[in-house]
Order: sequence, then structure tokens, then C-alpha cells
Amino acid sequence: MQNTDIRRDLRRMTKLDGARVLVTGAYGGIGRAIARELRSEGCELVLTGRKEDALQEVAAEVGGRAIVADLAVRAETVRLLAGAGELDVLIANAAVPADGDLEEWTQEQIDRALEVNLVGPIAMTRALLPTFRRRGSGHFVYVSSLAGKVPSKGAALYSATKFGLRGFSGSLRADLAGSGVASSVVFPGFVRDAGMYAETGAKPPFGMGTVTPRAVAAGVIKAIRSNRAEVDVAPVGLRAGALIGSLTPALSASIQARIGIGLSEQVLEAHRSKR
Repeated sequence: MQNTDIRRDLRRMTKLDGARVLVTGAYGGIGRAIARELRSEGCELVLTGRKEDALQEVAAEVGGRAIVADLAVRAETVRLLAGAGELDVLIANAAVPADGDLEEWTQEQIDRALEVNLVGPIAMTRALLPTFRRRGSGHFVYVSSLAGKVPSKGAALYSATKFGLRGFSGSLRADLAGSGVASSVVFPGFVRDAGMYAETGAKPPFGMGTVTPRAVAAGVIKAIRSNRAEVDVAPVGLRAGALIGSLTPALSASIQARIGIGLSEQVLEAHRSKR
């Protein structure tokens, strides 16, 4: 590819207009918000998820193409990428709520959570890398969580997958420096109107502020436009607490255990059926 072509691709990636973007977990509250924001930027969307009716509804709203796939099954991931065509951006948003006491989990359930939340995004990245590198443009965005910066009581498996995304993206970004290909990770805090709180009616832990799915979507756009390594999407107080917790992990764990910070049984019960 000529240098002028590379520069044209990089300009397009900055503007997002005309970029073909794959969004995983596209029919959930955050995924739907991401799809809407990307559509407003002029992106061509390929959307995926397990539930066909919900996925088709989002696709019809944003004018995207729906590909039903269960990302816990590696063959489904391979089929998804084969059907998606040449991509400019991957938004790895799909995740299962891997919380609760680890002893409650079967090994099969653990493997599924690892595949959807961490191993699958790595596999998709590996599959797309040769084309991105050859072209000299492209962007990988991984939707993690503040639980990927500070371990949370009752969420050992979930935190493991979200920490993994942070480490993978950071190292990948260093590997890709100067290539024209970028990697970013987005860290939402507690999200209202979507996910566990919208589904169960439970309340976030006392004193913890929340953000909207649209704010998370804006964080994804910011990561791509500004080529940011990391973007936090949470109120200032929660971000500050996460920073302190990451610097003092033993103290953070002690405080969480002492004052009982963690997900409510209402949320945990709802999530057991999603393993």
C-alpha cells in the first residue's frame, strides 16, 4: 500500500465515517448504545449476539448487519469473522457476569466465562491482526470494567477476565506502536439503565455513583478518535476510589470484607442462570 493510501486510512479511522465496525454483545444496553453512537459517526456496522430477535431489532434500528453467534463456541467466533468481511474496528463488548463464590462454578462454566470475556477477544484480535498490519490501519477496543483495575469482593472470576483485557490491550498496544494499528481498553463503573441493575431492579452499593450506557459508548468513541490507551467511564469519586484501591490492594480487600461491599444476593441469583 502506498503511503498516501495509509494516510487516507488513518484519517478515516480518526473520523470513523465509513469505517466498518464489528460490535460484539450488541443487543445489551451498552452494546446497543455503542451501536447507536457509531452509527451517528457514519460507521458501517456488523452486530453480533446470541439472541436473534433482540439482535435483529438493534440491527434494524441502526441499519447494521446482524450475525447471530455464541462467542462461547470458538467455531462460532471463526464463522462470525468469516461472515463479517474486512473490518476497520473491533469493539469487544460481549461478556458474561462471572461473579459469585468460585466454588459454585463448574469447570465448564468457568471455561465459558473465560472464552466469552477474555479468550474470545484475544482470538478475534489474532485473526484480524494480519490484515490490519498489512493495511497499516485499524483499532481494537476492549470493554473492560473498573473491576479490571480493582479486585471486587465476590467477583474473582469476573475480575480475572477484566484484568486480563487490560494487560492484553496494554501489551498489544506496545507491540503495535508505529504500525498504524491501535489498541484501547474502556473501563465503565456502575452502569444504570443496563445490565445487572436494570435487569434485577437492585441498587448499586451505597454511595457509588453510576453512568449511562451512552456515556460508555462515548468513552468508546473517545478511545478511537483520540487513540487513547485507556478510558475510564465513571464519576470522579469512583475513579479516585479505584485508583486508591489499585495502589493499596490489601487495604482495599480488607475494607471490602469489613464493611460488606459486594453484589447483592438479588443480583447474584439473577446471574447464576447466565453461567
